[in-house]
Amino acid sequence: MLDNLLAVIHEEHLSEQLYHSLVGLEVEEQRIDQHGRLSRRPHPSKFGSRTFHPYFQTDFTESQLEVITDPNPNIGGTLDQLDTLQTVAYRTLEGNDRIWPLSMPPVMDESDLQFIADHFDRPAMKPYREYLVKKYGLQHGCVTGVHVNYSIPDPVIHRLFSHYTAEFESLVAFKNALYFRIAQNFVRYQWLLTYLFGASPIAERGFFETTPPELADPVRSIRNSRYGFVNRPEEQVTYASLPDHLAQLQRMIDAGTYFSAHEFYGPVRLKGQANAQDFLTGGIQYLELRDFDNTPLTPNGVSRHALYFLKMFMIYLMTQPLPAAKVQELLATGRQRNQAVALEHPLETTQFQANGQRIFREMRAMADQLQAHNEQWGAIDDLEEVLMHPELTPAAKLLTHVKQGSLMTYGQRVAREWYHKRITADKLLPQMPRLGEDTQRLIMVALQLGVRFYQVRDEDGEDMFMFTFDGITQVLQERDTVGKEPEKLLRRLFPDLPERPAPLNYGQSK
Repeated sequence: MLDNLLAVIHEEHLSEQLYHSLVGLEVEEQRIDQHGRLSRRPHPSKFGSRTFHPYFQTDFTESQLEVITDPNPNIGGTLDQLDTLQTVAYRTLEGNDRIWPLSMPPVMDESDLQFIADHFDRPAMKPYREYLVKKYGLQHGCVTGVHVNYSIPDPVIHRLFSHYTAEFESLVAFKNALYFRIAQNFVRYQWLLTYLFGASPIAERGFFETTPPELADPVRSIRNSRYGFVNRPEEQVTYASLPDHLAQLQRMIDAGTYFSAHEFYGPVRLKGQANAQDFLTGGIQYLELRDFDNTPLTPNGVSRHALYFLKMFMIYLMTQPLPAAKVQELLATGRQRNQAVALEHPLETTQFQANGQRIFREMRAMADQLQAHNEQWGAIDDLEEVLMHPELTPAAKLLTHVKQGSLMTYGQRVAREWYHKRITADKLLPQMPRLGEDTQRLIMVALQLGVRFYQVRDEDGEDMFMFTFDGITQVLQERDTVGKEPEKLLRRLFPDLPERPAPLNYGQSK
């Protein structure tokens, strides 16, 4: 199935379009107070309602922020938007709140846990949240990470399908096979990403009631281990085949083992349909990749190099065959290796280094055949160096900041530095330096309120600003923003834009 896919990609000259596969990010992060504890302030009052907000959400705790970008074909565009959204988030923080830069939460005691249990301001989500607390505990839901949404351009899928019409009865069947092969190979080789990007070596006091013996010393990634943000071992969903995956997921939901599909915490989620069985008829639209820890080594929680590497890695996964007779064995081996790598000491050479070298050799041959760009070659070169030198991994670099078994001092310092850099920048939105202050302020208020924003240029090269809410798009030029009060202008453009939620008062933050 899908034989000779790399040769077809080369023959059809599709590499350039594959380099521009769409990538969107969901960066989860926790707000902390001036003492480095989870914030006891409500969700910032300047943000629009979480019932519809496209950019700023919360999940398990009120102290969590989820910063969501639009899908973008260019890594630079994705990261520029993420940087702008992060700047808006920082400028919207209240009181002494800062952003915690690590996936594992800060120190928590019983009063912190009780506060988390007692404060949750999304009524529609409350039954699900109470279910999660009872099943997994409060600490489990405080772990954060970076989810990467990945999709192949439709023209690429159509061109590839023309070579496999004898093998698949429909475009949907072909697309599903393509995406599910990537998902299967992601499970198979997830261990390499855990090695390269794992950044949760220790847990702070209060996360475990009793620290597991395997975590007595630092590891590469608690979050990606059996002790992290995962389903119970007996509640894993198979990736053996698409029908089996969907059927088992649906059985879990029907039996009440999972509250809903949201409770499936596998390394890859299929996305784009409302119900599991709809994927067979409607098709997979994109994949959600859930392996990445927050990294405090870059200000946005995810590195440019990681995303450039990931795009090449996804093409590699797409083109790697899975012998039908060995699928179960290969997937089981992949899961076992990921557990082993997640629990390795960060300064140790991984026991699978030889396998990693083989993957990099094959990726190099693929990149050469597809005439990869300098950015892709640079990411491959640098990360192969990381494979050979474990002291270069994020987890190992974090070890230099561990003091008395804790990263609290380091995490607070990074949080302060990031906040100061954002707040004292010369421009309100540094990624938009050419725009005037009135325009930047309008954009920031739009993003706070949940109005989608896109910047384009007309045929004369003049900047055009597109604001979209509830299916209505308004286009402005810079002169339209001068001297205008941002929120009044937006509410005139969008009369149905809801008012900001009423500010809540949890009392004084600790």
